[in-house]
Amino acid sequence: MKNRRKLIWLVATVGSLACNRMEVNAAPARPNIVFILADDLGWADLACYGSDLHETPNLDRLAQEGMRFTDAYSASPVCTPTRVSLLTGKHPARLHMTIWREAALNRGNRKLLHPICKDSLPVDETTYAELLRDAGYYNAHLGKWHVGRAEAYPQAHGFHQNIGGTLWGAPQSFWHPYNGDAYFRDWRYVPDLEPSLEGDYLTDVLTGKALAVMEERAAARRPFFINLWYHSVHTPIEGKPGLVDHYQQKITEERRQRNPHYAAMVHSLDENVGRVLNKIDELGLRRSTLVVFSSDNGGFTRFCKLNKGLQVADNTPLRSGKGSCYEGGIRVPLIVRGPGVTANSVCKTPVISCDLFHTFLDAARIGKRPDGPTDGRTLKNLLRDPNTRFDRKALHFHYPHYYSTTSPVSAIRSGNWKLLDYYGEDRLELFDLDQDPGESTDLAKSRPEIASSLRSKLHAWRRQVGALEPEPNPNKPANRKKR
Repeated sequence: MKNRRKLIWLVATVGSLACNRMEVNAAPARPNIVFILADDLGWADLACYGSDLHETPNLDRLAQEGMRFTDAYSASPVCTPTRVSLLTGKHPARLHMTIWREAALNRGNRKLLHPICKDSLPVDETTYAELLRDAGYYNAHLGKWHVGRAEAYPQAHGFHQNIGGTLWGAPQSFWHPYNGDAYFRDWRYVPDLEPSLEGDYLTDVLTGKALAVMEERAAARRPFFINLWYHSVHTPIEGKPGLVDHYQQKITEERRQRNPHYAAMVHSLDENVGRVLNKIDELGLRRSTLVVFSSDNGGFTRFCKLNKGLQVADNTPLRSGKGSCYEGGIRVPLIVRGPGVTANSVCKTPVISCDLFHTFLDAARIGKRPDGPTDGRTLKNLLRDPNTRFDRKALHFHYPHYYSTTSPVSAIRSGNWKLLDYYGEDRLELFDLDQDPGESTDLAKSRPEIASSLRSKLHAWRRQVGALEPEPNPNKPANRKKR
């Protein structure tokens, strides 16, 4: 009798554990969402996007298990504007946030004066975190924030927890204690990483914090949203020495990507994405978790003073890089895996960072949307069928500022056609992206009717969203001759 009771207890216990595991594995009405955002990662920096140097097995696996987008765009070629487009679903031009926070209030002293922009996301803007919170999600932000001063920190925009998010766009170092004034002119630090020890690497530490949050939330049986916005692979370019040596040995004259320090950072980024994916599996949450990976803009193509003058990123076959409205500055990797996503699929439909706002809300079955217009479209149907019809006529880009890769410019992509319209220069550039993804042949003069039509549509869009524009500098007349 005693043995029989033990057997009944054992069967009941095993059955209970099995039911619990089935409950965790079953796709819930509201899945967990893990959004991983890299900083300055170029479109061609992952092996699954054609890198000829970087080893990214975990992100390649994520692409095989989900959907890889070939024509995904950031709404801006620089960081802060894209981040606010993600949070709100609104184009940076509509928000009047078209440049990074530290430069927002500076007009410069070039031929054209930058427009004065907002340097913080207003608290009355509705973010995906606020709507997810109201629907019962636990929201945690980890890593780079850079969308405003303290009054616009993650806690003011719907996040229950903020680990590491500040007003700064990058750390002084990726090595403990991550502070000082050695690289950037101001003194910076990354908070909430305790306990962190000598030799710890920032990307690893942020991941460890994210895994702990996931474990806590899984135990609480409450859907969670993890906003894991890495600082990698932004400057300062500091890879782990062993990985730097590994990639240094791989570099040959035939390879187009030749910065071993940057390659080491990409490698560490990929390793940490792998840690996140493994934790999802360990917790039995794969079937109930949407994972999204992307970058905030194209790769940084300038030279890094820490790397003996080596160019940081090479976005070939795309033209130019961060700051530019050429493809190298705005086309980014986008990989999505989870419930309702077709595995091992590729989507060639052009999409933009604003779209993730609606995609997250649809995944969580949240019907509420903010008052007023937004600029994104849900990717829900594309994620089921990458060939489904997507109702969008054009994508728009607006960067009315100077950068090392550009002068003030707006751009529009409609179908295969891409037009760049430069302020103060009366210059248009037109490219057929199907035939010329590297934007090497300007067709503006040979196809004037297309250039004119796209320019009219671009100008109409700028008026519609109330885009801020640069103005002539009265101290630098256009006709003044250089001496």
